[in-house]
Amino acid sequence: MMSTSKTITFTLFIATLLSSCNAAANATAQPLFPAILIFGDSTVDTGNNNYHSQTIFKAKHLPYGIDLPNHKASGRFTNGKIFSDIIATKLNIKQFVPPFLQPNLSDQEIVTGVCFASAGAGYDDRTSLSTQAIGVSDQPKMFKSYIARLKSIVGDKKAMEIINNALVVISAGPNDFILNYYDFPSRRLEFPHISGYQDFVLKRLDNLVRELYSLGCRKIMVGGLPPMGCLPIQMTAKFRNALRFCLEQENRDSVLYNQKLQKLLPQIEASLTGSKILYSNVYDPMMDMMQNPSKYGFKETKRGCCGTGHLETSFMCNAFSPTCRNHSEFLFFDSIHPSEATYNYMGNFLDTQIRGWLEA
Repeated sequence: MMSTSKTITFTLFIATLLSSCNAAANATAQPLFPAILIFGDSTVDTGNNNYHSQTIFKAKHLPYGIDLPNHKASGRFTNGKIFSDIIATKLNIKQFVPPFLQPNLSDQEIVTGVCFASAGAGYDDRTSLSTQAIGVSDQPKMFKSYIARLKSIVGDKKAMEIINNALVVISAGPNDFILNYYDFPSRRLEFPHISGYQDFVLKRLDNLVRELYSLGCRKIMVGGLPPMGCLPIQMTAKFRNALRFCLEQENRDSVLYNQKLQKLLPQIEASLTGSKILYSNVYDPMMDMMQNPSKYGFKETKRGCCGTGHLETSFMCNAFSPTCRNHSEFLFFDSIHPSEATYNYMGNFLDTQIRGWLEA
């Protein structure tokens, strides 16, 4: 039998070991940001459109949300989590980012951040008028209400500390080009060349970043455009595209816009004291998935999982639509939005970018 002194020593050793293990676990579980705040369109809308009666685009019906833990549609335009949820999870902030318009949000949800994005929104106000979405330029109004609620919970000083250190995610742009330039060319009279319209959109983005800065945001990640010519709905829009190949001109436009954005963001950062602004590259990882699908376990990259996958999105992708058997084998879930599997890969890629950015 072990002597009393040896028992005490052994017990202390085990206790020390357990406490150091717990400390290590807690250290790894520490959130990298106190909160996450999200602005943009359906790529990051976690359900605001469910609570905004006028909006055309909603995802509050199956098969959207079918792979969420409760298998219920939440307003996210995919089968499970979207990339804002995945980023929040990877950064140890929270598992799901709630929409700000959700009734009865808990104080804890407010303190760790919410989503202000709205499906169908764009930087161009004309985009949001056509879809009845909450425009990107209107989302800071919701943010101001959020700040007031946050201050009532934690006090003015702590609230501004949270906002100063929160990760702000901005993801929008494709709706502007698809709804105003490519499929419905309402802006072409004003901007006969795509470069002029790109500059107009980027000016609106610039205004948004500056407004968020004026409200206390300092760490801001801005998403570029995906390969727009490879979205299934855009392939379908070209009626003679029987072989369903990517539209090279639209992809070239995305690349040019992204180059301009990469040049603009450091200029904005230099003019806003204490700001850190990260360009989020979504084009390259998505293009890699399209060109090397087997590397990611994808079998289909040219159509969505829902219905024919050529045209269905929002109300057209519904409980009566047949869906593919294995959701994770499809790059897209509907004709516009990526599947949860795609968002997972994007989340991994962006997580690496964010961590490198923090260390820089």
